[in-house]
Amino acid sequence: MKVSTQVVALRGDVFDSNCPSRAVLDHVTRKWAVLVLVALRPGSLRFSALRRRIGGVSEKMLAQTLRTLEGDGFVARAVAPTTPPQVSYSLTAPGVELTEHLFGLLEFLNDRIGDIAPG
Repeated sequence: MKVSTQVVALRGDVFDSNCPSRAVLDHVTRKWAVLVLVALRPGSLRFSALRRRIGGVSEKMLAQTLRTLEGDGFVARAVAPTTPPQVSYSLTAPGVELTEHLFGLLEFLNDRIGDIAPG
């Protein structure tokens, strides 16, 4: 007798206020989260390099954002066994997929800033 190991993917509904996808939407659409995800697009970065890449982010906000994105499964944290420990961050597979969409948004904003700049 063959046992099926098929996994059924759940689908969220961000328009339903009770759906957990609403909280994740809030996490990934925050300014610092978008910038962190897109900054990690080329590859892994250490905390200090990530902070330098994202102008204006405080250490506290960057740490909080990274913890949230790691908890949601979009960012992976790796600790190298050195003294002191070297911590780097990279995108997970879902993070890479999400970042493709966010990168398009940032490209649109960069390309069209002359037409859409706040008055």
